[in-house]
Amino acid sequence: MAGSSHGHTPAAWTGVTIAFIGFCVSGAFMVMAQPVGFWAGMVVVAIGGVVGWVMSAMGLGQPKDAHKDFQDALAESRAAVSAKS
Repeated sequence: MAGSSHGHTPAAWTGVTIAFIGFCVSGAFMVMAQPVGFWAGMVVVAIGGVVGWVMSAMGLGQPKDAHKDFQDALAESRAAVSAKS
């Protein structure tokens, strides 16, 4: 995954950051035994997913064919390495 830039987009970073903040809020309020705060944090987690999806739809995510392009480039580089051997 690291070689294919999986998740290295503004949409992914923003969505995950918002969801992580919501997760931390929910965890803190769960320890404090405050159900309303816990559910508010869970709403923030859901908002993170929606924001990431909307940003991806706006073109800030990874293109649909990025995985295919990566696989093609990987096959070409492997062929070049084996041709040198």
